[in-house]
Amino acid sequence: MRGLFTAGILDVLMENNIVFDKAAGVSAGAAFGCNYKSHQIGRAIRYNVNYASDWHYKSFRSLIFTGDLYGADFCYRKMPDELDIFDKETFKNDPLEFYAVATDVVTGKPVYHLLTDGGPEDMLWIQASASMPLASRVVDINGQKLLDGGISDSIPLEFMEKCGCNRNLVILTQPADYTKHQYKYFTAIKAALHKYPALIQGLADRPATYNAQKAYVKVREDEGSAFVLRPPHALNISPLEKDPDELRRVYNTGRELASSKLAAIIDFLS
Repeated sequence: MRGLFTAGILDVLMENNIVFDKAAGVSAGAAFGCNYKSHQIGRAIRYNVNYASDWHYKSFRSLIFTGDLYGADFCYRKMPDELDIFDKETFKNDPLEFYAVATDVVTGKPVYHLLTDGGPEDMLWIQASASMPLASRVVDINGQKLLDGGISDSIPLEFMEKCGCNRNLVILTQPADYTKHQYKYFTAIKAALHKYPALIQGLADRPATYNAQKAYVKVREDEGSAFVLRPPHALNISPLEKDPDELRRVYNTGRELASSKLAAIIDFLS
């Protein structure tokens, strides 16, 4: 739900007709960020508020009955196809190259998948990118087994630079003083995913990897090749938050920051 901060920023950018050549979304960044390519301002906050209390969307009940804390069929099929229609035609025709980042559980390495048409396979890649260990089933796409992209590449700035992007807008959902520590339930995760030793090693290394990426972002920010938007303080929202006011609080924090930095963002990108 910290991703609603990102959604707030992206809506302000869309409202001001700011376009990009390429983008990469990780976890909620993929699930909410895909609306940028489909030009659907307000969609992420709308469906999160409207369905916050529906157990099919997010709940321990969903975890028990479906194997996913965020119900996969509800989130990636029913929601975009029936409840809050995802504009696949606009997504397909927009020139933005949008990548979803997932983690291959066999190798422990990141996989960067270019989304093309917003169809069922694209939705599977977004699901994989946002499938948290222990809270989600492993996602199988054409024999490749995948989980949350944040395990292997939480902040894919280096990937974007390798794609040829020399001026990057980076959106983080943790404040500047945040330091990542080991997963609270690491022992349980190890037991549940013991068949994938490379993934377990990646999870063990994740705090160091993330903190190094965060330091790299700061270097690029200081050099002037990256513009970084991060919350001014910890967002303090639960992954299962159901209170619409709390959801809007996080979303509006992103909106307010983007609005205050809008002139600087435009100057940076131009």
